[in-house]
Amino acid sequence: MSAEEYANNQAYDELFDHQLLPRDVAKPLLDYLASMDEAELAARKQAVDSAILAMGVTFTIYSDAGNIDRAWPFDIVPRIIDSKEWDTVQKGLKQRLTALNMFINDLYNEQRIVKDGIFPIEVLSGSKNFRQQCIGITPRFGAWAHICGTDLVRDADGTMYVLEDNLRVPSGVSYMLENRQIMKRVFPELFQTTNIKPIDNYPTLLYKTLTALSPRKIKSPVIVVLTPGIYNSAYFEHSYLAEQMSANLAEGSDLVVDDKDIVYMKTITGLERVDVIYRRVDDDFLDPEVFNPESVLGVKGLMRAWRKGNVAIANAPGAGVADDKIVYTFVPQIIQYYLGEEPIIKNVPSYLCMYEDQREYVLNNLDKLVVKPANESGGYGMLIGPRSTKKERDEFTKLITENPRNYMAQPTLNISTGPTIINGQLAPRHLDLRPFVLQSEQLHVTMGGLTRVAMRQGSLVVNSSQGGGSKDTWIVEGGH
Repeated sequence: MSAEEYANNQAYDELFDHQLLPRDVAKPLLDYLASMDEAELAARKQAVDSAILAMGVTFTIYSDAGNIDRAWPFDIVPRIIDSKEWDTVQKGLKQRLTALNMFINDLYNEQRIVKDGIFPIEVLSGSKNFRQQCIGITPRFGAWAHICGTDLVRDADGTMYVLEDNLRVPSGVSYMLENRQIMKRVFPELFQTTNIKPIDNYPTLLYKTLTALSPRKIKSPVIVVLTPGIYNSAYFEHSYLAEQMSANLAEGSDLVVDDKDIVYMKTITGLERVDVIYRRVDDDFLDPEVFNPESVLGVKGLMRAWRKGNVAIANAPGAGVADDKIVYTFVPQIIQYYLGEEPIIKNVPSYLCMYEDQREYVLNNLDKLVVKPANESGGYGMLIGPRSTKKERDEFTKLITENPRNYMAQPTLNISTGPTIINGQLAPRHLDLRPFVLQSEQLHVTMGGLTRVAMRQGSLVVNSSQGGGSKDTWIVEGGH
C-alpha cells in the first residue's frame, strides 16, 4: 500500500475506513490480495491485460487521429458496496426515473408542471433538447427514457449523491459486463468464496424491455440497434449489445421507411419489417426529414413511422429534454410533484447561472466550484475551479456572461476513493458509479454499475475519454 498517499487521503475510501482498516464488506478481498506477493499480483494484472486484448474490449478517443481504438483501461481491485445499502440506492433510482418519465411525458402534452409554477417556463423555453416534433405524443407505458445511466458519487462523509442523469444515449453498460467477465476469468476463486450479486442478466432484461415496446404483438419482434457506425466512440458497445441480445446491428443506410410509414431493414433475402429500434444516434441526426437535413446517420421518414406508432424507438426522440444539467437541479421538485415523495437519493447542491444572484455567486467563486455546460457529456466543456488557471476562469466568466442559461455550478466534492493498483501498490484514486435503469412495462436496476476511476493522483475526472479507467463493481451480501 502507498502509505504516504493514504495518509494524505481526506476522502471517504470505499474499502478502508479512516483508520485504514478494511471495511466489513472488503475484508475477504483485501485479505486475499494481501496473501499474494508482488510477482503474483503483477502476473494477474498481466493476465487481465491479455484478456482485454483477446476479448477485443476497446474504446475510442476522437482526438487520437490514426489510432482511434484503445484497449479498455481496467483496474483489478473491485469496488464493493453492501447489498443493504444498494437496496436503498435501487429504490432511489427507480423513484427518479419514474418521475423523470412522467415529467417528459407531461412536457410534451399538458405541461401541467409548468402551468402549476413548479418548473420554470424560462428553463423549458431555453432547452436545446426539447423537440417540438414530439408534442402530442405519448409512447407506450408513458416511458420516454427507457435506458438511463445515472452518475452517483459519494462525498467525504459517505453520503451518496446523484451527480447527473444521462437519458439520451447513455454508454458504458457493455464495459460493466466485460469487467465482470474479466474478473471471473482471472480471479475465479473469488467468485466461489464471495457472495457477489450477478449482473449477467442485463442483456436479457434489455431485450425484455425493448420487446415490451413492440407495436406488433408477436412472439419475436424484430429489434435493431441503430449505430452511427464504426467511428463512433461507443461502437464497441453497440455491436456488443446487439450480439448479446441476438438483435440486428444496423446503420441508417440499412433501414428504409416506405410510403405507408413502415420501417424495414435491408437483408440479403429482401426487406424485413422492424418493430423496435434501440437508437444510439442523437436526435439531431435521427431523421433528416425532421431534424438535421444533412444527416447521413439517420433514417428518412423515421419520425413519421414513430408518430404513427408503427415502430418503437428507445430512448424516444425528445427524451433529452430531461438530460439537461439545468433540468437536473429541479429533479427533487419533479419527484415531489409527480410522486408526492421526498427524493431517496439527494442531488449535489447546484447554482444556476441564469439567475442573477446565483450567477454572481458563481462568478465570485469560480476557483472553488465545478462549472458545467447544460448539454455536454464525456467531461468536455467543464471548469474544475480548484485546478483551473486564471486564464481558464476568465474564459468561463465570458462564457457564463454571454450565455447564462447554458451553465450551472456545483461545489467541488471530495468524492470517494477506491484502492487502485498504481506501480504495483494500492493507492487511493477517486471514482464514481454509473448504474443503469431500464423502464418499459417494468423497472429494473443493475446490481451495481460501471465504476469509473481517475487514474491520476488527485484527479477528479473519471471519464475514459479524459484518461480515466474502470473497476468491477460488487454488490455483496453479508457485510454487517
